[in-house]
Order: sequence, then C-alpha cells, then structure tokens
Amino acid sequence: VQLQASGGGLVQPRGSLRLSCVASGSRIGLNRMGWYRQAPGKQRELVASITRGGYANYADAVKDRFSISRDNEKNTIYLQMNSLKPEDTGVYYCTAHGTAGLDPIPADYWGQGTLVTVSS
Repeated sequence: VQLQASGGGLVQPRGSLRLSCVASGSRIGLNRMGWYRQAPGKQRELVASITRGGYANYADAVKDRFSISRDNEKNTIYLQMNSLKPEDTGVYYCTAHGTAGLDPIPADYWGQGTLVTVSS
C-alpha cells in the first residue's frame, strides 16, 4: 500500500489548510486511516483517525478545530485544519491499517510526511 499525502504548506496563525492522503495498491482493504504529526524535537503523536464506517477520533488538542473525513470509493482521507496555531507546526504523516494483495494479515502502512508550518 502506498500512501501519498499532500496539502501542507506555510499558513498564518488562525488560518486553514486541508491535507489529503490517497492510498493505492493492489487489492487493498483499509479499515482505520489517520494522521499523525511530529513537531521538531517531539515524539510523533496521533492527530485524528477514522474508520471505514466513518467513526472519527481526535487528539484533545485539535478536537474543536480539525475535521477528518474519508472517501472510501477513492481510498482517500482528508484533514481540514482550521484556526491553526503555531503549535500545530510539524510534519504530518498519513497512516492506514488493513490488508493488501493476497496477504490476509492486516498491517500498518505509513506515507511520507507533509510539512505544515504555522507562522506569521
């Protein structure tokens, strides 16, 4: 499974950005997909995740500002980030959990990161 993330960039505080992540591969069956982020000098942390059925989970720090959504037909997830703060700065990684090809064992997959910088 390949995960291609896009949408990062430089934004001013209180601005908005929308991240996208497209999953591709042969015979993929993904259940949970989500976003992690890693700020400079800090550990990677979960931002938000969503199941195939649409159940979403958020980190407390972003709960009222970010919204995750999913298009199962396109194997794509989105992260709408509003009211951005400097502390939201970091590399955002797309992740997925599921099966691919003929292997029935679910696994975790990670995409390359996309940098989000919130600064005036």
